[in-house]
Amino acid sequence: MTTNESDVKSRILLAARKLFASQGFDGTTVRQICEEAGGANVALISYHFGGKENMFAALFDAYFPSSQFAEVDKNLPPVEGVKLIVSEVTKFRYNDPELVQIIQHEILLNTSRIDKIRFYVMPLWQTLRKWLEAGREQGSFQFRSVDLTLYSIAGVLLLNRYSEYWQSIRIEEPHTLEYTIEELNHFIMNGLQAKL
Repeated sequence: MTTNESDVKSRILLAARKLFASQGFDGTTVRQICEEAGGANVALISYHFGGKENMFAALFDAYFPSSQFAEVDKNLPPVEGVKLIVSEVTKFRYNDPELVQIIQHEILLNTSRIDKIRFYVMPLWQTLRKWLEAGREQGSFQFRSVDLTLYSIAGVLLLNRYSEYWQSIRIEEPHTLEYTIEELNHFIMNGLQAKL
């Protein structure tokens, strides 16, 4: 692939990510993506991706941090492992809010693209489950239901704290990434009754 082809492909993906996040996959046309990508030719969607559905998967290939997570030592002690997931998911939320919005939208609507999202995201949640179970067995955590605990942690991590919805009750300015990670870890570890 030439540099120009790579640049066009990248512009198309960036445009798709922006529009899918703001309008949803079904609410976005290939023509809109091409216009947003600086007037790219509509035929390039088929050429580079084989269609809009395949472009959706290409977004995750390009932007989801699968490789960073794959390199994580899955044998970390449970407390360290859970803290690492809190940190990495929070960084991902801060660094790529558009992809997070796409994921949440697709899950909320239970679309046909859920399986593509699961392929990328579920290894993270499966590892969290493993660390929660190991931590409970070792006495590092105390909780009753692993499912409800997992869902609760995921909910805390994925909540869009800075959406317009929360404006009327928020009294603090948005926090730094570091402070947010520290506070989320503090909250989650207390909820797990972690022995630190």
